[in-house]
Amino acid sequence: MATENKNLSNYDKNTIPNAKDFRFGIVVSEWNEQITEGLFQGAFSTLIDCGALPENIIRWNVPGSFELIFGARQMHEKLDVDAVIVMGCVIKGETMHFEFVCEGVTQGMKDLNLLYDVPTIFCVLTDNTLQQSIDRSGGKHGNKGIEAAVAALKMIELNSSTNA
Repeated sequence: MATENKNLSNYDKNTIPNAKDFRFGIVVSEWNEQITEGLFQGAFSTLIDCGALPENIIRWNVPGSFELIFGARQMHEKLDVDAVIVMGCVIKGETMHFEFVCEGVTQGMKDLNLLYDVPTIFCVLTDNTLQQSIDRSGGKHGNKGIEAAVAALKMIELNSSTNA
């Protein structure tokens, strides 16, 4: 397991940019809400801890993970944000639905990163069981929402340095 011996949710604020001057869009799937709320809270508290102002963190909800693509595109087109974070959770079931949704969302997020000059950060859990998702949204393997917020800050810094 990739994060079993290293909890990537522990970060050093000295190694990432201060968030006080940035605006963030976060699109959250309502499907598997127990998990996506944990991811959102992890990201929100991390951004605040790193200096973001609460009013500069804009949250939109969408019904499911597949709709994250449309929500993120709308954020890119309608809001002045420095990064968009998408949060969802797809848990494998008995049908191919899991594979179709996971691949579609992944490709959609990749497309948004190619289309827009503002980073789209992928925070969609794709687990085999509910317990695995719980473990990654504030459980024993940390919180991928925290990691997404840190990634957003680092990508904003990269984006600003390449556009200077």
